Amino acid sequence: MRILLVAATQQEIGSLISDFGFSISDFVANEVNQSIQLTVHNSQLTILITGVGMVATAFALGRHLATNQYDLAISLGIAGSFDRNIALGEVVEIVEDSLSELGAEDGEQFLTIDSMGFGESKFKPTISLSNLCNTLNISNHYNLKQVRAITVNTVHGHEASIEKLTVRLKPQLESMEGAACFYACKQAGVPCLQIRAVSNYVEKRNRDAWQIGL
Repeated sequence: MRILLVAATQQEIGSLISDFGFSISDFVANEVNQSIQLTVHNSQLTILITGVGMVATAFALGRHLATNQYDLAISLGIAGSFDRNIALGEVVEIVEDSLSELGAEDGEQFLTIDSMGFGESKFKPTISLSNLCNTLNISNHYNLKQVRAITVNTVHGHEASIEKLTVRLKPQLESMEGAACFYACKQAGVPCLQIRAVSNYVEKRNRDAWQIGL
C-alpha cells in the first residue's frame, strides 16, 4: 500500500520521523515540499512537508500528486481546540472539516461558497481509521475521539470572533491545513483521512499555555 503522510511543518511530526529512523535534518533545512520515502509493515510511506496554511498545502499536494500515485493520504499535525473536553495533547480523528472563511458577508449573515453555487466548503474523510486498520490487517487499539474541525487562514485569538464562529459552526478544532488537504486529495482521487493532536485551546492568544511538546 502506498501511503502519503502530509504535514505542514517538520516539527509537528518530528517524533514520528524519529520513530521511522530518520531525523528532521534529513529534510533540506528551511525548505518545504520536501519528502522522504520509507517502507513500514509492507507499506511504502512518503512524508511530505507542505508549509503552513491552506494555500501552501493545496499547492504542494497538487504538484506532488500530479506526478505521484498513492492509495491513501493521511493529514497529520497539531490543532487548537474549541472543546475543553478534549485534553491538551490528545490525538483525535477528524470526521468533518470546513473552510470556514470561504464565502461572503451579507450584513450579519455569512454566505458559504456552497450556498452561492461556486464550490464546496465542507469535507469528510473517504476512509476511517478503523477501516484503514482493517485494510492493513492491524489491530485498531487507538479508540480516537472523532471530532469536527474547521480550516482557517487566521487562527482565532479574539473573544468576539470566537463567540461568533462557535455560534455559526460549532467547531471542536481548528487548523490551517486540514480541509485544503481533503480538497486536494479529492481532486486527485486519493482517499484521505486526518489525524491531529491538540496543542492549545482556542482563546485570546496565550502562547505560553500551548503544549506543542505533548
